[in-house]
Amino acid sequence: MIGLEGQDAQEAHGRASTSATDQPVRAIPLRPDAPARWWAVARRPKPLDHALAKPIPEGSVLSGRDTAYRLSLLAADMIATAAAIVIGVALVGSDTLRLGALATLLVVPIVSKAIGLYDRDENLIRKTTLDEIPALFQVATLYALVLWLSENVIVAGQLRHRQVIGIWALLFLFMAVSRSLARRIARRATRPERCLVIGDVESAEPVRRKLRTNMTLNARLIGRVPIDSEPPMPDVLGTLDELGIVLAEHEIDRVLIAPAATDPELILHTIRMIKSMGVKVSVLPRLFEVVGSAVEFDELDGIPLLGLRRQGLPWSSRVFKRATDVVGAAIILFFLAPALAIVAIAIKLDSPGPVLFRQRRIGRHGDAFRIFKFRTMYDGADAMKSQLLSRNEGADGFFKMAEDPRVTRVGRLLRKTYLDELPQLLNVVRGEMSLVGPRPLVADEDRRINGWQRGRLDLVPGMTGFWQVLGSSRIPLDEMVKIDYLYATNWSLWLDVKVILRTVPYVLARRGL
Repeated sequence: MIGLEGQDAQEAHGRASTSATDQPVRAIPLRPDAPARWWAVARRPKPLDHALAKPIPEGSVLSGRDTAYRLSLLAADMIATAAAIVIGVALVGSDTLRLGALATLLVVPIVSKAIGLYDRDENLIRKTTLDEIPALFQVATLYALVLWLSENVIVAGQLRHRQVIGIWALLFLFMAVSRSLARRIARRATRPERCLVIGDVESAEPVRRKLRTNMTLNARLIGRVPIDSEPPMPDVLGTLDELGIVLAEHEIDRVLIAPAATDPELILHTIRMIKSMGVKVSVLPRLFEVVGSAVEFDELDGIPLLGLRRQGLPWSSRVFKRATDVVGAAIILFFLAPALAIVAIAIKLDSPGPVLFRQRRIGRHGDAFRIFKFRTMYDGADAMKSQLLSRNEGADGFFKMAEDPRVTRVGRLLRKTYLDELPQLLNVVRGEMSLVGPRPLVADEDRRINGWQRGRLDLVPGMTGFWQVLGSSRIPLDEMVKIDYLYATNWSLWLDVKVILRTVPYVLARRGL
């Protein structure tokens, strides 16, 4: 005689054999005492969440988020390739394209698929084109080489050097732009990704805050499932034994696991179960809060190892970073010199006092220096700070006011446009600051940082950094120094380029004010 739990499990097996995944249901509970019934519930077809998105016609390709992203990126690559070859061959060189040029349009999609450019978005919450720029550079280089080797098939004539270089540059640029637009279209056409956190409340809160404040993420945190037993909480959707039911009833698309110090076998079993149900999994490894992500994967006769970067930068990296800072700062100062002179005159005419404001900050290895800024407050404003502490709007550890009465008329404009930060280029030239680096703190803030977090001072402080991109004083001090520490342990030139590129739209959008 079959009991209720066994009967439900058999019914689930029959339904699963006709489902799109065509995978048999394994009636294996997460824990030995967990009911097998939730496996049957978890395999029920998931209805579309009409509360989060507009209804999508049944059978539409956009009904699958991953398919929408893949097809959007494929179309973007094909359009970028066609535009690059037409402009580079027919317009730049005035040559005639042959029919064989159509075959070269397949080179970019094939290479992109081979190196995973169509599959990476499925595994990521934050889908961005900026992180794949090095891979796009490789694709454009390989495509230009293929065109050069097969020019007799592509054009009626001979490809010149400027045409090959033009096609390479145009393809790289067009792919970066078209992929960004494709991801934006796919993000708006698909419903938000529904996420669940497995872990304690301390692990779930940072995820919730990031998903709520970052408007570029097409994701929403639905709730949490604790690993260990804890008192009832508003965000808890169920227990770990009821995970299958929770995933099905709340139509979860992705699970984020914060394992903490829990039994690793239990976590591995949980991951296997979630993946077998077709739900995506992301892990928040506590190890990387300290070591960062700049690791080299190694193995010792089947034993996986992580090779960690040593503390601080090697001499060659410091020299290279310093050289790029000097060259970059000198170029910016040269082109912006007339604008800086106009700003200085406006400050003088607006209110009495010096043009530049100098403040003591803590730099590399804890050495103090004077930071330069255009003066945006009335002379002697520091003496009024104690009277305004009760109106502080900044995050823990920072003083910030949206309507600070000490700010001058010109100063308000300078702050909104971030022009008041430009004199820091002088600090860069002097070697006291870098274009990108940890945030330079005042002495009172620096004294609150202890232990391993002081490793952020291994690098020279920067004019911008992840702290700027994430909203400056909106994030608490303890979280900001963690971000700075991870930047210091993961530095690369490409990382600096990415930070600068991400800073530009934030400044233009006047974020972080």
